[in-house]
Amino acid sequence: MARYRAQNKRPALDEAALRELALAYVGRFATSGARLERYLARKLQERGWAEAREPDVAALCTRFAELGYLDDAAYARMKGAAMARRGLGAGRIRGALAADGIAEDARAAALDQAQAGRWDAADTLARKKRIGPYALELADRAVREKQIAAFVRAGHDFATARAWVDAAPGEFPERSEE
Repeated sequence: MARYRAQNKRPALDEAALRELALAYVGRFATSGARLERYLARKLQERGWAEAREPDVAALCTRFAELGYLDDAAYARMKGAAMARRGLGAGRIRGALAADGIAEDARAAALDQAQAGRWDAADTLARKKRIGPYALELADRAVREKQIAAFVRAGHDFATARAWVDAAPGEFPERSEE
């Protein structure tokens, strides 16, 4: 089904309108090159293309990167740090950056940063979910299994999850930065 009704349909895009759309997007959101390409492809599908030659979205994204409007490495560091502050682990950060189209070499710095701060991220998650030292009472086995699953879904390794879940209320686990 069309996103817009025929009488409300916006005019088809041309080269200038596509550039303006891309510029507005990068001006409003921190983004990667692949995300910008997906956004522009979606807009082209919704509104159509008015010119005879095909749109060159990849060239437009490359030009924006040359101008400094897009920086995948900086985006990866920023997004990885934001996710770690929310309590997410390196596995979840790796998946999000891959979904955003960040190349492996650009992901490396963000993943190193996430791995270095994994204990603090786990602490944040435990505090938010009231797990381990932040719980009011010691959880039974079924609840602890669900808490471990929450840690693993958040991208933390099993050993970190086990350390936080096994901690008694009010007693923090010994810091492990292996």
